[in-house]
This record gives sequence, C-alpha cells and structure tokens, in this order.
Amino acid sequence: MIEKSYVVGMDIGGTNTVFGIVDSRGNVLASDSIKTHSYDKIEEYVDAVCSKLTPLLDKVGGAEAIKGMGIGAPNGNYYNGTIEFAPNLPWKGVIPLASLFEEKLGIPTALTNDANAAAIGEMTYGAARGLKDFIMITLGTGVGSGIVINGQLVYGHDGFAGELGHVVVNREGRACGCGRKGCLETYCSATGVARTAREFLAARTEPSLLREIPAEEIVSKDVYDAAVQGDKLALDIFEYTGTILGQALADFIAFSSPEAIVLFGGLSKSGDYIMKPVQKAMEANVLKIYAGKTKLLLSQLKDADAAVLGASALGWEVKEG
Repeated sequence: MIEKSYVVGMDIGGTNTVFGIVDSRGNVLASDSIKTHSYDKIEEYVDAVCSKLTPLLDKVGGAEAIKGMGIGAPNGNYYNGTIEFAPNLPWKGVIPLASLFEEKLGIPTALTNDANAAAIGEMTYGAARGLKDFIMITLGTGVGSGIVINGQLVYGHDGFAGELGHVVVNREGRACGCGRKGCLETYCSATGVARTAREFLAARTEPSLLREIPAEEIVSKDVYDAAVQGDKLALDIFEYTGTILGQALADFIAFSSPEAIVLFGGLSKSGDYIMKPVQKAMEANVLKIYAGKTKLLLSQLKDADAAVLGASALGWEVKEG
C-alpha cells in the first residue's frame, strides 16, 4: 500500500491553467501549465491537462500516491464540484469538472472558486498566516475575492458567496461579462486597466508611450512599463484604477471588518503605482469606526504557487469514495 503523501493543486485562470504536485510541507515538487483558451471542448481540455499531469504523477509513484486533487476555478462551486456560467472561460453553462477529473485520474477531487483557493493558500503559507478575518482580492483577468471570517471561508448557502468583483461601482458603467454594468472587475482587473488605457487615449491628446501600440493590443503590462518611464497618461490610469479599488475596499471593510485585505495577482505587482492610490482612497472613504484598523497587504506567495498551493490544501480534505 503506497502512502498517500501528496496532493495535486490546479488553478484555472482566464489565460493559463497551472497544476502541480504538492507535499505535506507545502512544497510544489513539480508543475506544468496549458493555455486555458486553447480548448473549446471541456473533454479536450481535461485530456490536455491529464496528458501533462500524468508524467508528474509518475515521478511520485502515480495516482496511488495522491490523497486528493484540489481545483481553483472561476465560478467554482465547492458544494457541487462544478464550474457554473464562468464569463472568462471558453465553456458555457454548468461544467461538472471535479467528476470529470475523478473519472479520468481515479483521484478524489474537490473544487472551489479560484480566489477562495488563493485565500486558503495565503492563510496557510503566506501574508494571512495567523489571521482569522481577512479578505483576499485577486486582480487578474477578472477580479475575484475570498472572504475569511473567524478562520472559515465564506461559501454561503449555495457555494457562491464572495463575488466582490461583481459589486457594482458605477450603475451606468462599463458592460461586464456577467451581464451587468459597472462591476468592479470592469475597472480594476488587468483587462479593465487596458480598457481604461483605450478610453484615456481616445479622450486625451497629450503624447504617451502607449500611443506607439495599436489601441486594441494594449495590455496592463504596457501601462506599467510606460508608468515606470514616467509616462503621465499611464500614471493617471493607475491613479484612476487605484482610486476605484480603494473606494470599493472601504465598502468591503464595512461588511466584515477584516484585520487585513490581501491583494494578489498581476496588477498587485505594480507596486506603489497602484498601492498608493488604493491606500489613499481606502483611508479617505472608510467609515470612521474602522479607520486605521485594516491593513492592506500584498500576497507573499509566488503567483503560480499561490493558487496551486491554495487549491492543493483542498486535496488534503477530500473525502474518499
């Protein structure tokens, strides 16, 4: 009987899917990735993951050595093991992803929202160690959140609690993939930053490094690169984005009075360009009774590892059979 000493963690992002083998100390022993959007059919996607995951499993003794698999996914439902109506993924409707992987690999599998997985990773290995009340905000292709209250992730009665990326910050605002208007993620995700860049370039006339790039090809990294070179328009984009995010965080503090808000994902790596306006707007808008009580922290986990580790934590808890 092989000792079940390892778990598999997998993070499904709008752009990349990353997966790895994790030991009981939280070391990612081996990992690989595929492009999420390369597969229009879910069966082809599962096959593609398994073809790259199986050689990794073989290195640790095969599927028999794996206690469980945890998956973090947009619109992932912890209760049902399904991805449901995820706007940033190529597969529509309700996808029974956990059972698809269980059937293919023979490994018990649990699934949760990608931001919840990152929150579990942060609580276990990162900036939220020892914290019982915090909110994790993931700034990626979309904006996700994991809410921890009294040491427990909040799932709600249906498994979908904590969609702070779809809190509306402007009722007449930008159309969102979810079907509503003015959601936080239309402004404060990587795609939201690129949208802001296009709007600013169209509305303003001053020179900018961003004008050297075809408008429809601009990504948030381009805005960061321009900001580093002192580009006024790029700096204004960060100011605009950070202010909206900071105002929203002030509202979130009123909801659960967290000890900390942890920012994670590509956009959070923009350092002071984003953090200064976020902090300033948060402090200017927070209710007086909460003033100075909530720390704003950056994730301490490496981007790829954080979500893989968080998802893998679910693997230890999976019920067999």
